[in-house]
Amino acid sequence: MKIVIVDYGLGNLGSIKNMLERVGSSAVVSKAKEDLESADKIILPGVGAFDFGMKMLNDSGTVPILHSCVYEKKIPLLGICLGAQLLTEGSEEGSCKGLGFLKAKTVKFKFSGENAHLKVPHMGWNSVKVRKPSGLFQDPEEFNKYYFVHSFHFDEVEPGSELTETTYGYPFVSGIQAGSLAALQFHPEKSHKYGMKLMQNFVEHFN
Repeated sequence: MKIVIVDYGLGNLGSIKNMLERVGSSAVVSKAKEDLESADKIILPGVGAFDFGMKMLNDSGTVPILHSCVYEKKIPLLGICLGAQLLTEGSEEGSCKGLGFLKAKTVKFKFSGENAHLKVPHMGWNSVKVRKPSGLFQDPEEFNKYYFVHSFHFDEVEPGSELTETTYGYPFVSGIQAGSLAALQFHPEKSHKYGMKLMQNFVEHFN
């Protein structure tokens, strides 16, 4: 199986590659058209600001290639952290349009009242409740813990595509899945045994 991690200059590329190798799967870090279009599965990573991420992605030349991979070749794709947000239609963090592969928007945490003391970014371990069956999770009722670092989260998510829910001040959608497209706000590559299991499921069961 060929898994390609998109190299557009942002993201924990080495950490994701190492995690995949720990579950027995090799991965290629690349932005080359021939690698992406021949991939069995693709991972879009990313850390940082939304507009800068979209600029880097556009400058890398991978946007039309990813569009072809998703819509024509139907290659399963997983977005992580900023990479997950880039799959949405846009973000309050900037003015650039997102890839729009997922019907959702990205908004900033807004706290008031009894939650006004909560810090942004949301950083550290938190529980994730799985909202629907998915190849990424083998037990949809189980609470798993994953590592988060983010100031923005998904909103206006298309009904039925909410994959996971997390609470920080209020419940928010922390994962989206629509067919063979998935977006995770948390970092499986930093989440030890829970992340390792999720990445193994991505390799073996996500189609």
